[in-house]
Amino acid sequence: MARRCRTALPQNGTMTDIERFRIDVPDDVLTDLRRRLTDTRWPEAECVDDWSQGIPLAYTRELAHYWATEYDWRATESALNQFDQYVTEIDGLPIHFVHQRSPHPDAFPLIITHGWPGSIVEFGKIIAPLTNPTAHGGRAADAFHVVCPSLPGYGFSGKPTGTGWNAARIAAAWETLMTRLGYDRYGAQGGDWGAAITTEIGRNVGHCVGIHTNMPIATPTEGALHDPTEAERDALAALKYYRRWDCGYAKQQSTRPQTIGYGLVDSPVALLAWIVEKFWSWTDCDGHPENALTRDEILDNVTLYWITGTGASAARLYWESSAAFGHGARVEIPTGIASFPKEIGRSPRSWCEPNYHITHWTTMPRGGHFAAFEQPDLFTTDLRAFFATVR
Repeated sequence: MARRCRTALPQNGTMTDIERFRIDVPDDVLTDLRRRLTDTRWPEAECVDDWSQGIPLAYTRELAHYWATEYDWRATESALNQFDQYVTEIDGLPIHFVHQRSPHPDAFPLIITHGWPGSIVEFGKIIAPLTNPTAHGGRAADAFHVVCPSLPGYGFSGKPTGTGWNAARIAAAWETLMTRLGYDRYGAQGGDWGAAITTEIGRNVGHCVGIHTNMPIATPTEGALHDPTEAERDALAALKYYRRWDCGYAKQQSTRPQTIGYGLVDSPVALLAWIVEKFWSWTDCDGHPENALTRDEILDNVTLYWITGTGASAARLYWESSAAFGHGARVEIPTGIASFPKEIGRSPRSWCEPNYHITHWTTMPRGGHFAAFEQPDLFTTDLRAFFATVR
């Protein structure tokens, strides 16, 4: 899947190996993908004329045909390889990450963490504006050194062979990663699992000086349950809908990830349907995922899961960490929150205040769960604004 060459960086008087990484998917992997798509055994169509029983057969067949006959992974591979990528071992597991340094000497280090069913593909539109803002309408003072790791069991990171790789352990690994790269002050950002991990980083008070999230961890307050505001009524309705109609994936992956994993690793159509349904449900797409992202962008993300065979290993993070979205210690370092209107939970600020020291809040005009992917300009602007207060 990649070519590696070994380099080393100093850490506290020792040498810690960091290998350069370049994506290089063998041709036979792509040939096998096309064959499996062509040989799919299809179910009958759904019994409704919408998505209420899941991703419709006609659209799934259309996507699968395009994936097999027109989609070009090599273009995506080339685009990802424009970024500097590395692998290093942390706590016995290889961790893959993008480490794109800014040309501006006073850039601020920032680690950005994806979730499920996302990947580093989500960040392809924001890395250049963050690292080189003067080329994208910003100031040199807005520059970041950007680190985007692949979660354990995701993308090109290693797949855990034992239990214990939960959100808290990943947060500790990210602290190790940032200090290994030589950063003694940094910021952290994340959504979805990235939000849970970033929240843990904020609680740990290591070298991180501020966090930003587009999916804050929050639960309804007592006041919201008894006398909700209009915003809280909307949030409660969204929470009720999620629990009734939209969380089956989480229940399956948090209880029996191995069982669903067989289909996700063996059948590209099963993987496609499992992931694309969430792009329909969680993006600001007005009923069709391709209103929020292009067909190729959606397939870029799905293909990354396919070529790495991570359907099962990614699902296990739910088994390990479903409690990470519950209660925990309050984050006392400065916290920025970007509230996008089509996020899964859309927690109002009143629900988030007990969990975070909020110093920056932005109510976004559009966008959903995959914030950096859907609305890169809004996302980048908000990161610049918040982290300007903690640099």
